[in-house]
Amino acid sequence: MDLREFQNKVYPLKNKLFRFARRFLDHTEEAEDIVQEVFIKLWNRRDKLDEYRSVEALAMITTKNLCLDRLKAKRYPVENIENHRQFLENLPDETRPDYSDLMRGISEAIRTLPQQQRMIVHLRDIEGYEYEEIAGIMEMNENAIRVALSRARKRIRELLTNTKVYEYQRN
Repeated sequence: MDLREFQNKVYPLKNKLFRFARRFLDHTEEAEDIVQEVFIKLWNRRDKLDEYRSVEALAMITTKNLCLDRLKAKRYPVENIENHRQFLENLPDETRPDYSDLMRGISEAIRTLPQQQRMIVHLRDIEGYEYEEIAGIMEMNENAIRVALSRARKRIRELLTNTKVYEYQRN
C-alpha cells in the first residue's frame, strides 16, 4: 500500500478513532497521541493491510488495545465528568442542545458503567457499528455483546430515572 492509498483508506478513520479514544481516556491530548500511535502502527504494517478483511476494524481494535494499555500503565482517571460538562456549557447558545441536562445525565451515566459496557455502548449507540463488527473489535461473542449492551442501557435508564432528568424531559 502506497502513501496515497493509505491516505484514502486509513486517514478518513481519524475522527472515529479519536472519538473512541477520547471516550475512554477522557483527555484530548492523550486521545490524539493514541490516534497517532495507531496510524504509525498501521503505516508500519501497510504492506500487510490488504490481508485484513476490514482495515477499520483493525484500526478500532488497535485503538482499543492502546487505550487499555495506557489506562493500565498510568491508572488514568476515567471518571472525569467535568470535561463533558464544560464542553456542553461552552457551546454557543444557538448550537447548545435543548436537552443538555439529559445529555449530561447520559454522559454521567455512561461513565459509571464498567469499561467493557462503556466501550460497547460507544461503538453501537454513538459510532453506529453493527453487532458483528463490535464482536470483532471487542473480540467477544455477538450474543455477549447484545447482553452487555442491554444491561448497559438498562443501567443508564435506571440512573436517569433516579436523577429525575429523564422524567423531566419526558413530561
